[in-house]
Amino acid sequence: MTARADALAALITGASSGLGAEFARQFAEQGHHLILVARDAGRLSAAASALERDYGVTVEVLPADLTDDGGVAAVVERLSDASRPVDVLVNNAGIGLLHPFEKNSIEEEKLHLRLHVQTTMELCHAALQLMLERGSGRIINVASVAAFATRGTYSAAKSWELSFSRWANLAYGPSGVKITALCPGFTHTEFHERMGLDKTAMPRWMWLDARRVVRDGLADNERGKGVSIPSLRYKAVVTATRFLPARFTGGPPRRPLAGN
Repeated sequence: MTARADALAALITGASSGLGAEFARQFAEQGHHLILVARDAGRLSAAASALERDYGVTVEVLPADLTDDGGVAAVVERLSDASRPVDVLVNNAGIGLLHPFEKNSIEEEKLHLRLHVQTTMELCHAALQLMLERGSGRIINVASVAAFATRGTYSAAKSWELSFSRWANLAYGPSGVKITALCPGFTHTEFHERMGLDKTAMPRWMWLDARRVVRDGLADNERGKGVSIPSLRYKAVVTATRFLPARFTGGPPRRPLAGN
């Protein structure tokens, strides 16, 4: 595959697995240049090699811990490099917490908030500088349908991403920068296993395919939508949450994990 004249440069955080890996694959299918960010350097390099081999695209690897000031600074520096402009930023990196708020350590809660809110804000701010100068750019903040529910600090953090993206799309869309909060429901990735979610407790219809989630998110972002909710079933779920009492939107049970 030869490089396209209109190829974009897409920077994706949390790119070594889950939705981040799927974003990378779909951008690679379109022939775009990739900048992949994740903590695990080995896994990131393996993903980059596979994408270069399978799609003939160029892939930069940027190992960084986005709960750490130094890691965030490295990504901000890359986003601020006018000689190598980034056309698309996908803020996908995320973590879940295994326990209720009162049982998590405050350090765990601070890292959770830092990654979902502060890091997202810092990377959006950095990306916007050059995007607004050029009069074009795209940002996708991977939030969750949990943003419309009441699921502790995870919902609270995702609500910030949702609210910020809605506002930013209205503020910067007229200047050529499209900003979307992608709000998927339960999706077949590693994320829910790491959170200790008992997947058998959820009906099969509630699970989405990662390819579909990313495809819908990219399409809605291209159309300039501030919020993307993949699938009609989750659009209905979100509509229902506006009328249900908060006690009904607290989320599914988690299975106990060994040692926890």
